[in-house]
Amino acid sequence: MAGGARRRADPPLRLAGAAVPYVLVLRAPLRVAFSRPRCRGTGVCGHTAAGALRRAPVRGGGALTSGAARRSRDCAAGSKPRSRPRRPQPHHAARAGVGGRRADRPCGTLRALRLAHRARPDARAAAGVAQRAGAAVGGRRRVKRVLVVSNGHGEDAIALRLSRELRAREMAPELFPLVGLGPDAGAAAPLVGPRAALPSGGIVAFGNVVNIVRDLRAGLAPLFTAQVRFLRRTGARYAAALAVGDAFCCMMARLSGVPVFFVGTAKSVRVAPYGGFEANLLRGAAGVYVRDEPTARSLAGRGVPASAPGNVMMDMLEGAPPPGLAAPWLTILPGSREAAYEDARFLTRVARRLGAERALPVLISIADSVDPNRVAALLKSEGWCVGAREGYAFEACADGVCLLGWSGRVGSLLRPAALGGGGAILALGQAGTANEQAAGAGVPVVAFEPGGAHRTGWYRMRQQRLLGEALDVVEKDEERALQELRRLLDDEPRRARMGAVGRERMGAPGGAAAIAEAVARALAGAQ
Repeated sequence: MAGGARRRADPPLRLAGAAVPYVLVLRAPLRVAFSRPRCRGTGVCGHTAAGALRRAPVRGGGALTSGAARRSRDCAAGSKPRSRPRRPQPHHAARAGVGGRRADRPCGTLRALRLAHRARPDARAAAGVAQRAGAAVGGRRRVKRVLVVSNGHGEDAIALRLSRELRAREMAPELFPLVGLGPDAGAAAPLVGPRAALPSGGIVAFGNVVNIVRDLRAGLAPLFTAQVRFLRRTGARYAAALAVGDAFCCMMARLSGVPVFFVGTAKSVRVAPYGGFEANLLRGAAGVYVRDEPTARSLAGRGVPASAPGNVMMDMLEGAPPPGLAAPWLTILPGSREAAYEDARFLTRVARRLGAERALPVLISIADSVDPNRVAALLKSEGWCVGAREGYAFEACADGVCLLGWSGRVGSLLRPAALGGGGAILALGQAGTANEQAAGAGVPVVAFEPGGAHRTGWYRMRQQRLLGEALDVVEKDEERALQELRRLLDDEPRRARMGAVGRERMGAPGGAAAIAEAVARALAGAQ
């Protein structure tokens, strides 16, 4: 076709001999590029509507392509110049003038081809096309997006560890934290969805009216509405959702409309069993993974597809230990919420006196959500001499005690103890997940409450029920705290017993890999 009209002197049109790769799915109306013997083009360089066909081999000067195919600029470089360079190129060849054609069109006439014609594939040429197309789009089709929803700072860390395992199995996880701004995920997974840092840090359970009111004033209602809207509108982008946290997190993830896998971190039959409403909610999940075997058996008896493949928290005890520090040491775990700063003030006061008495170095773990500069300023106000030290956020000295700020993974602090090679001898902890990880590593944990063990808050009470003897709750008073810590340091059999109970209560590692493998198998079977 030249200038939009066929010339009688031209030879008849014939079908181009391009190979059609039978392994590709063409998702657009097919068109056939015809050419004449005098026209020896290089074929069409472009993509089908599915994005699969690149530079199909051509025999005879034409190509079989879809209506969405276009020539690239490189292929169009040798095209004839426009008749009027300053004017836009017409879309119709008949209006291009003096037989001109669009540079992004294949050379020759495009004719519609009905699928009933069943174009004959060339197996040898198709193999080469499929190999090149597979590198471009095959991998993209195999990779499935998984939305990982979490509702807590500790749950964020668990979600991040699971994301690494999902990515290792050719899935593309994306993190959606419902509480806070989310972890520093790096290359493991991008952060998506509306997020905000609220005053409570997510602690609004059991009718905590004060925290609820503070969060409402800080914008909880519009944030919740935006999160619901995000899940409903973007759920179709994902092959599945992985909820990490409690039943509320699972309920939110189900708004996406995709299969939901649930990792329960908050409940256990040892603390608080899942209720009837929660069991009904979890029955609709594609898979439920809980923290211990008794909880899994309890849920399975109620029709929930539950199992206990291992504790993901124990998989997080990894990484190189703090450099240049001799064991043993005291570990401070102030937590990851706003209260961490005031808790750090109290804990460092106690550790300063205890470290001076026992000649123990002190490490304070600084979570991603805690500002190390703010902690350093707090220590200065307490009389510590704060400076820099390689490998640490800061170094503080007072009364002969060396205190180091560790902004790496808390698992790195605990890993030596978990391997039985020393490390932390005690953990002074006001945290949630970090306290449980320390107990699982065999480190005795001491927490502090204003009323002591007899008047603990609901959160610490649940943690004490979960960890049992591995957690010692002491009144939040410096003198009483020092008395209890001295007794504990002098009682090695008790420390060994606390460590054994903590390992038993927290379970074995391996949960992250097992859960990711289960999700991968389920999605592969759904294809």
